[in-house]
Amino acid sequence: MNITLQTIARRATYTIGKLYVNGVYFCNTLEPPYKVINKQSDKLKGGTAIPEGNYRIVMSPSQKFKTKMPFLVGVPHFTGIMIHPGNTAADTLGCILVGKNTKVGQVTYSRQTFAALKTKIKTALAEGSPVIITIKRNIDNPKSVIRLLRADKPSFRHL
Repeated sequence: MNITLQTIARRATYTIGKLYVNGVYFCNTLEPPYKVINKQSDKLKGGTAIPEGNYRIVMSPSQKFKTKMPFLVGVPHFTGIMIHPGNTAADTLGCILVGKNTKVGQVTYSRQTFAALKTKIKTALAEGSPVIITIKRNIDNPKSVIRLLRADKPSFRHL
């Protein structure tokens, strides 16, 4: 299973993205702000979005959630990066929150969205398919951002 997270908006206190499963739009995402450190993307504990790249997803026990959760493997210098429910940047220390971007700087319907995504991930893994997430941050080209926003107009209004 291939998951793609495409950043569509960077703000001072959060990052909004669109998440695609096997090329089909699935939901919006919310992360801490994306920052470039030392002329490259890097991750600061609890304070920045995940750098661009391809990461394997595995289901592992979470102490915080007391159940198996989807974890990203191979994030440079970090472990414990999950996809999980939450509504605002205050609900994440660097993980990916999933939901619908119906309020500025937030995702809503997060629990329902997360449950559906977790089911897809668990099913793919049970069938022996690797689950890979590709994170794309290329929003420096305004024309590409406008095209992305127009593709799913409801997200455009709520960044």
